[in-house]
Amino acid sequence: MRSAPVLAAAFTLALTVTGVAEAAPAGHGHAQRVCSVAPAGFAACNAWIDTDTGFAAAATPSGLGPADLQSAYNLASLAGSAGAGRTIAIVDAYDAPTAFADVNVYRGQYGIPALGSCTPSSIDASTTPCFAKADQNGGSGYPRKDGGWAQEISLDLDMASAICPKCNILLVEGTSSSFANLGTAVNTAVRLGAEVVSNSYGGAEFSGEASSEGQYFNHPGVAITVSSGDSGYGVEFPAASRYVTAVGGTSLKKASNTRGWSETAWSGAGSGCSAYITKPSWQTDSGCGRRTVADVSAVADPATGVAVYDSTAYQGRSGWMVFGGTSVAAPVVGAVYALGGVGGVAGANTVYSHTASLNDVSGGSNGSCGGSYLCTAVTGYDGPTGFGTPNGATAF
Repeated sequence: MRSAPVLAAAFTLALTVTGVAEAAPAGHGHAQRVCSVAPAGFAACNAWIDTDTGFAAAATPSGLGPADLQSAYNLASLAGSAGAGRTIAIVDAYDAPTAFADVNVYRGQYGIPALGSCTPSSIDASTTPCFAKADQNGGSGYPRKDGGWAQEISLDLDMASAICPKCNILLVEGTSSSFANLGTAVNTAVRLGAEVVSNSYGGAEFSGEASSEGQYFNHPGVAITVSSGDSGYGVEFPAASRYVTAVGGTSLKKASNTRGWSETAWSGAGSGCSAYITKPSWQTDSGCGRRTVADVSAVADPATGVAVYDSTAYQGRSGWMVFGGTSVAAPVVGAVYALGGVGGVAGANTVYSHTASLNDVSGGSNGSCGGSYLCTAVTGYDGPTGFGTPNGATAF
């Protein structure tokens, strides 16, 4: 049997040869990106796997579980009573053929009742929590399988289950990771009745993104969450859209304080000042004349990552794994919106009206910006963590 260092070397070599993942930048610890960096016009998923625990299937999970997340974000009482009848849509690229079975393995491990099966057209009328899957047009012509995106999908489904066990979950799969296909999937999710749409992906900003945000993300009354990115200081699309809640990332650890947890900015979280998107009316920071990323945040550091179950093998990995990245934070915050009721949502407006109902995060940085709040977590608003992390669901 090979030693851990040899396994680690082999794992890194495999990723390098295939071009599927990149080495972790500073602050990512022993982790690898699940999806390759995207070319122009395309998005990459923002999931990072903890390679200390990701070499082989594990019989039992490690990493943070539902009780940990509900405790950290003051959601335990809500998770047991709120969200029934609401639908969280998960939008990702490509097909995860084992998604339904895998999410129920996760739920069973933690004592969460299994999701039933329903159709995309009937999910919004379901009286008991159920799961439905659709292609980007709402049908069943699912795209080709992709093991990396399948891990992303499992991560998203598991986080939605952890925070809102009573919610329905609709998985909408884009034909590819192009912004056009993923955006079409967002529109389909809304058409099928989703009150929340979680998007754990992003790519480089581009000059036409103001048009794209209007075409795909302008859905007043629907909470749309987007991960802010995992490459440190810098802005991604669609997190830059003024019609979404951009979700940054933290390192989350247990602590001997009243809350029982402490958080600092995760060095990998994306943040900054958009190059193209107009500043929304509800955002008032003075150091950026356009849209500032992020709005809120949640756990994202792979070193303080979450347990996920996925049986669609990828690079020899399946079973219980530990994931980080702002791909964790986006569905966590999306599910908190579902618990809160999604009332009057237009972009991140409700968050900015209820900042006292968040855990302010100060300490930590995600890069070099002259020490300003755009890359440094400070008291009050800052780029890497926004106004902070959920403290109950009042702000959502």
